[in-house]
Amino acid sequence: MDVKNAFLNDDLTEEVYMQPPLSSFVPSNKVYKFRRALYDDMIITGDDPTSIYSLQQFLCHQFEMKDLGLEISQDSSGYFLTQVKYTSDLLARAGLTDCKTVTTHVDPQTCLTPLEGSLLSDATKYCQLVGSLVYLTVICLDIAYAVHIVSQFMANPRSPHYDALIHILCYLKGTLFHSLHYSAQSSLQLHAISDADWAGDPTDRRFTTGFCFFLGTSFIAWRSKKQTLVARSIFHSSATNLYCDNQSAIQIAHNDVFHDRTEHIKINCHFIRQHVTQGTVRLLFVTSTEQTVDLFTKAHLPGRFSDLLAKLKLLFALLA
Repeated sequence: MDVKNAFLNDDLTEEVYMQPPLSSFVPSNKVYKFRRALYDDMIITGDDPTSIYSLQQFLCHQFEMKDLGLEISQDSSGYFLTQVKYTSDLLARAGLTDCKTVTTHVDPQTCLTPLEGSLLSDATKYCQLVGSLVYLTVICLDIAYAVHIVSQFMANPRSPHYDALIHILCYLKGTLFHSLHYSAQSSLQLHAISDADWAGDPTDRRFTTGFCFFLGTSFIAWRSKKQTLVARSIFHSSATNLYCDNQSAIQIAHNDVFHDRTEHIKINCHFIRQHVTQGTVRLLFVTSTEQTVDLFTKAHLPGRFSDLLAKLKLLFALLA
């Protein structure tokens, strides 16, 4: 569940807590039979459906809450995460319960710009649907790039943008029961893959960057973004494998000789070289055809799109 946070864009007169106050609204464990997670005081777990529903109702009376519809099941192979109900409700709100399905999240022939097509008479529905899709990317990483594209036109959506939005929803209709799988046999080796398109935005020619992190065979983080990424420190006992399909970038990271063409990236190169030297990151080359993170940086034809999904291994195992 998520607390609605529209107040973040408003002028506040209330006292805002950056950490939970000592006396919070969360009821005691004795009443609801929950236990706190070991590493996060804001996460509580339990397996009593009655207590879970009771807590949800309690929170809804105290705050404006939104149920994200995250569903978790398990078998001997591990855990499966889905958002079937949330997706079904979204399709119903969009009037697409019986729509035809498509095989990719983005039509590769589509090239969206801010000024082509007619303005929507009312942008409310567009914004609501895009907002709901953002929630879905918590689990549906295969639509991350598509949602990244349509979310750029929230201020003044036009007819081609809306068509692209409907295309995403039709794709979700065909992948409704796909799940994010976390294997019980996965190793704890951390791997990272990064990529960027080449000036892919037709309007400002900015790059779209994508990255993903595996813990063994399980995805734990991913992003598709048209901006500079914020680095976060991760402590790990062994070096993180960072796969890149650019041999020059790898050589520059290892080589301390700079020239005029690399002046603008000198600081970033020093940063990554420091981690390479310290052994916290290991740079490995991967060919463009084997670049899994292409899924987050550009649209693809159905064959290539299916190949990229297959590279995610058990990630989208179909629930029975």
